[in-house]
Amino acid sequence: MHIQSTDQLGNTLQVPFPPKRIVSLVPSQTEFLFDIGLNEEIVGITRFCIHPADKVKGKTKIGGTKKFDIEKIKSLQPDLIIGNKEENYESGISELSRYFPVWMSDIYTRGDAFSMMLETGRITGKSMQAAEVVTLIANRLDSFFNACIKWNGEKTCAYFIWRKPYMVAAGNTFIDSMLQLLGFRNVFDNLKRYPEIIADDLKLLNPDYIFLSSEPYSFSEKHFAKFQAFAPNAKVVLVDGEMFSWYGSRLMHVPAYYLELHKAL
Repeated sequence: MHIQSTDQLGNTLQVPFPPKRIVSLVPSQTEFLFDIGLNEEIVGITRFCIHPADKVKGKTKIGGTKKFDIEKIKSLQPDLIIGNKEENYESGISELSRYFPVWMSDIYTRGDAFSMMLETGRITGKSMQAAEVVTLIANRLDSFFNACIKWNGEKTCAYFIWRKPYMVAAGNTFIDSMLQLLGFRNVFDNLKRYPEIIADDLKLLNPDYIFLSSEPYSFSEKHFAKFQAFAPNAKVVLVDGEMFSWYGSRLMHVPAYYLELHKAL
């Protein structure tokens, strides 16, 4: 038996139902698949798939998100591969699509994330569990809104993801949508995706806050002085990158984290 699905890139595919051998190429989606009960079915994950820790350690690692081992994936004989447009590379996905059903996500907002979770839940035979996760996330987000007063764009920020060169999360990104959720206006929202910037850009835009993410580059307090010199009026803050960029069931933990961050700021 097969089930038909159209992924978030508009590709229509036929998936064996329910799939028995799943490879996930995206850490945030891997966590979600485990959280809806696909323990035995998951046969391959990336080395960046770290949650849930007690379950990922026993799974075959197929490389990174940008450089996965296609031959190792083939040897696992998956009947479903789950990837993401931004996190995976096009030529590798195209090659895998020649042999296996590959369901691709393309996520910019929490609505996109909810759609991804509900549809991947449906095609893996876990519709009820996926709906429970989405409902829980939505309810916790509502509670967050009720517990704090949002700044509604009155406060500005710059969100750094890399150094050497300096790179930020700009507009048209999931991170930007989460900054908006928290009530910030991203000073780089006129740019797209993840541009390189220079110190003069930061000085000119003079944000209220500079967020230094824990991933993909692991910023630390030793970097504070450099950024403070770039923008003396800004408050420099270390933030948990998973809480801004992971769009699977990790979103369950976002409201509590944002509430504490909101209080601290």
